[in-house]
Amino acid sequence: MNQTKKFGKVAVLFGGRSAEREVSLKSGAAVLAALQRSGVDAHAFDPATRNLQALADENFDRVFIALHGRYGEDGTVQGALELMGIPYTGSGVMASALGMDKWRSKLVWQAGGLPIPDYAMLDEQGDWKAVADRLGLPLFVKPANEGSSVGISKVKAVGELAAAYRVAAGYDKLVIAEKFIGGGEYTAAILGEQALPVIKIEPANEFYDYEAKYLRNDTRYLCPSDLSGAQEAEMQKLARQAFALLGGQGWGRVDFLKDGEGRLYVLEANTSPGMTDHSLVPMAARQAGISFEQLVVRILERAHVG
Repeated sequence: MNQTKKFGKVAVLFGGRSAEREVSLKSGAAVLAALQRSGVDAHAFDPATRNLQALADENFDRVFIALHGRYGEDGTVQGALELMGIPYTGSGVMASALGMDKWRSKLVWQAGGLPIPDYAMLDEQGDWKAVADRLGLPLFVKPANEGSSVGISKVKAVGELAAAYRVAAGYDKLVIAEKFIGGGEYTAAILGEQALPVIKIEPANEFYDYEAKYLRNDTRYLCPSDLSGAQEAEMQKLARQAFALLGGQGWGRVDFLKDGEGRLYVLEANTSPGMTDHSLVPMAARQAGISFEQLVVRILERAHVG
């Protein structure tokens, strides 16, 4: 506990102004309590109600970012903290912005030779039949710059595409249609240079949506997963590569899909993952023998400026 005093005065940023505010409030409350149990001089800080300048005015030494979505996970708050010279957890400005943008992260991974699901960008004048012919049905439509499955729809018929586009466009001007890959959904957490044990996600409802992630208790999480040792090692390697290509730092999570033939596809990255009682990084850490308190302290140890 004496070692945690080296962190000084720590602000836990949570809440914020994004569509994921409610999830962030839960993540931040869990992180704050765990840091305080570990002897860290940690304090709650909600950027939606307080000016960030207060972090400098009140002499905070470090910031633990438990914000999700816009203005927290997209590089904006990271840039502000760098201007103030305050060390913060997680990825820097560029990696945060890329990780938040599902389209541009795909472009980076494509350029790096990583396997990704086929996709198409949509607009109001879209040829819906052409999109369905190219990607097949069902397919997913999602906003490019939201997390927690906000604004996502599973489309089973061409006639549903226009409505799904409008839902997603209500959250972001960039909208993606993505090929359905039905062999399983997985996630691999990153802690420093280490990829934690893989988790298989089995939602009881149609797909792993907001409700399945945060509200239901019947979503199944398999950790250890059902992957062979070789497949698990391959996914962990892909996770480290995907995270590194974005410039990720400190900690994060990379999500995957597997098709019926066992091929793996990088789906998206999370540079400020959830830390709620339903969240996946703490679950993977437990499997690796790392308690929640140890996890948040390890993340805080990696705080940096730029």
